[in-house]
Amino acid sequence: MKANTSNNFLIKTAALAIATGSILVSIPSLALADSTSTSAKTTKISATTKKANIVEIAVANGSFKTLVAAVKAAGLVETLSGKGPFTVFAPTDEAFAKLPAGTVDFLLKPENKASLVKVLTYHVVPSAVYAKDIQAGSTLVTTVDGGSIKVTKTKKKVVIDNSKVVKADVKASNGVIHVIDSVLLPPDLLP
Repeated sequence: MKANTSNNFLIKTAALAIATGSILVSIPSLALADSTSTSAKTTKISATTKKANIVEIAVANGSFKTLVAAVKAAGLVETLSGKGPFTVFAPTDEAFAKLPAGTVDFLLKPENKASLVKVLTYHVVPSAVYAKDIQAGSTLVTTVDGGSIKVTKTKKKVVIDNSKVVKADVKASNGVIHVIDSVLLPPDLLP
């Protein structure tokens, strides 16, 4: 059953990568993301981690403990450690702390795994999107969960839905990470 679920996820990821390929050219640039507001822990992402995959970078960084725990609970470690490429909008531990009390605990319960997977895959685009690949303005981008996130660039910041990008273009062996200051929640998950 797990292998079938993993295969279905990978097939869905590949299909979405093809479908979103043409959209990515019109996404606003993340180049202006304000990295000055990142915490000291977030800024320790460095060139030494370039050969590591997305999950290894998140584990080594120390600012993504909640995200890593969620990825493990959702059974997505192998997928996000795979070939990719992926773009991950990675919320820090501080971002998860902004959620209403009890939300993280609720999502980490085994009986809520489907909701957790939905939240996590809403943070993933099935291709590598670097700042240089995208243009100014706003656009909708399809995520691995099948939803759409709104990416907006202004002169001063880049916003993914309502979350600010605080560090862009953290390269991984299987894609790229953009650090965000709030957790993205799929609209169809909310009551």
